[in-house]
Amino acid sequence: MEELYTWLQSSGSHRSLLAALQREFETTMSEHHEIPSELSDRIETRLLQDISREKIVSFPQRTRFRWAAAAAIVLLAGSGVYYYMNTVSPRKTFTAVNNVLADTADIAPGTNKAILTLANGDVVTLDSAGNQVINQGQTLVRQQNGQLQYAVQGNSDAVVYNTLSVPRGGQFNIILPDGSHVWLNAASSMRYPTAFNGSRREVEIQGQGYFEITPNARQPFFVKVNDMEVQVLGTRFDVMAYADEKSINTTLIEGLVNVKHGSHEERLRPGQQAIVDPATGNMVVRPADVDQVIAWKTGFFEFDNASLADILRQLSRWYDIDISYNQAGNEGRFGGRISRSLPLSDILHMLEANGPTFSLSGRKLTVTSGK
Repeated sequence: MEELYTWLQSSGSHRSLLAALQREFETTMSEHHEIPSELSDRIETRLLQDISREKIVSFPQRTRFRWAAAAAIVLLAGSGVYYYMNTVSPRKTFTAVNNVLADTADIAPGTNKAILTLANGDVVTLDSAGNQVINQGQTLVRQQNGQLQYAVQGNSDAVVYNTLSVPRGGQFNIILPDGSHVWLNAASSMRYPTAFNGSRREVEIQGQGYFEITPNARQPFFVKVNDMEVQVLGTRFDVMAYADEKSINTTLIEGLVNVKHGSHEERLRPGQQAIVDPATGNMVVRPADVDQVIAWKTGFFEFDNASLADILRQLSRWYDIDISYNQAGNEGRFGGRISRSLPLSDILHMLEANGPTFSLSGRKLTVTSGK
């Protein structure tokens, strides 16, 4: 298998054969029943472990080594098959591991769940299975199948605010009164009005949210994060503003947004990201890896030259675990794409193959060593 994949990647004509094999396999798969998602995720992980490989390559006239990965990883998603080809430097890809974490009880991935705090202080628990209707004056709030939807039934000058809070180990989708969609990631919250009156639509967010805003040039949409403000006319974008991250990132997928922090204001084009340093107030704009930024919304973790600490913060939020980790000075860098529907043990197996070791007690994960 190693010889086959080395040969398939050795020249452009050989890679064309790999693409042809992909198309043939996709056609074959489409003629059969879909694979259950749970089985698909496990097959994906096993294939990733079995096929992925790495080797150290010396580059002429350089005094250091690079990690060079030429891995063809088969990802099964429903009835489709995708090949992920990448060259990585200097980081580690997730590779095979045969050992088993001792005494590790599996922790299931996150689910659709949230807490809705109404303007009057009442608290409503939301989950994937719940179906209910809440009346708030002229506004009807409907929860159905892991989604919250607002519908304004009449005219009202009274503006009241609700707060949707997603705990660790959860995510949730909400349709605002204007029809805009917002997906909240784990450990996130959003405060918003039950009706958008006046000259602007405004919400406040903490954590991470993905927005698809209904266009309305006469009533622009604003997202506030502490002292930062994102002005929107109609677009798709992601805001990441966790308190334990080093920066607040606004990434534009489609449309136009203005990002303002203090006296500094930047207009983003699709594919750009505004990065605000809360400590200094500095803001820079750079090209973004959009697929990586919104991977959480599409059901994946995606890492590119990520430190172990970066990965552990995401795992902590999604699996609702506490992590004890004394960061090493020369820890490795990681790259890869992993389904968020896998149990925690599968993720730890892949990480453990590349240096760190773990022990899990209840919902506390301890990183005992790394290299």
